[in-house]
Amino acid sequence: MIADIGIDLGTRSILIYGRRKILLNEPSVVALDVYNNEVICLGREAEEMRGKTPDRIKIIRPLSGGVISDYTMTSLMVNYFIRKVCYSYIIKPRVAICVPSGITNVELRAAINAAYAAEARKVFLIDEPVAAAIGAGVDFSKAKGVLMLDIGGGTTDVALLSMDGIISKSSVKIAGDSFDEAIAKYIQKKYNLIIGEVTAEKIKLEIGTLSGFDTPRTMTVKGRSASNGLPAKIEVSWQEISAVLTDVAEQIMEVFSTALESAPPELVGDLKESGVVMTGGGVLLHGFDRFVHEHIGIAAKIAPRPIECVAIGTGKSLDMVGELKAGFKEVLPPDSGNV
Repeated sequence: MIADIGIDLGTRSILIYGRRKILLNEPSVVALDVYNNEVICLGREAEEMRGKTPDRIKIIRPLSGGVISDYTMTSLMVNYFIRKVCYSYIIKPRVAICVPSGITNVELRAAINAAYAAEARKVFLIDEPVAAAIGAGVDFSKAKGVLMLDIGGGTTDVALLSMDGIISKSSVKIAGDSFDEAIAKYIQKKYNLIIGEVTAEKIKLEIGTLSGFDTPRTMTVKGRSASNGLPAKIEVSWQEISAVLTDVAEQIMEVFSTALESAPPELVGDLKESGVVMTGGGVLLHGFDRFVHEHIGIAAKIAPRPIECVAIGTGKSLDMVGELKAGFKEVLPPDSGNV
């Protein structure tokens, strides 16, 4: 069997697309035994252990804040997951990788090396907004502006696309994780209650909103008292969580100004008609599309399968080699010395 695969190397999850479907969707997490520096498990197994392990087991997220914070573990994950989905391939696959916006050349090389170590025939890199547009089915081949907003776990990317390329783009390390962190800080400051990442995310999903709810919504939150360390619980309303989330969302909106201020006025003018296409898990926060519309005056719509768009577009980009004008390139094996 032969197939190309696309990898969305995300802060929270690694998704792999091939054979016209998502082949893998696993958390970007590694469980490490710190006593002997051995990896216990990766992905979903490691995620299920988060917050429940003894001191000797450390749960690592190798990608944090939109960059590769541990490129050894990232390399291991990439290698492991590629082999997991390509075990039955007769001929080595071509691999396209979508990487975080803030990645350095050293970190980038770690991901490339891992792909070649997993026996990739060729490796390509693609910019996240381009992958998102392809995955969302957006046509940006014509001389008409298309605006993409992708909110992942660690970074938010905004890009203006036209003629199969990137006209302007902007990125900020404020995204899905930032909402969770803001909630946890608020709960501790106001209620003196310490909660973990899992609980903060649950609050966001259950009563988080940027546009309000028509009916009252509250949530019982359990955690550890910062005063005495004992179990405690509180009741939280959607109104107070909304205020916290709005502060973070307003910071994200600043990327639009940066991306559009140097763009040709004619292309920006197209956006009143085409609107903003939103992808990534972060855009699923209740009311985000309305929030964007209210802040930049351009209609916003969430793409189908927003969490999978980048992975789908990364995989499909391999059918467009030679067509894409920017944001897509082949990278050579590690012994070539080039990225």
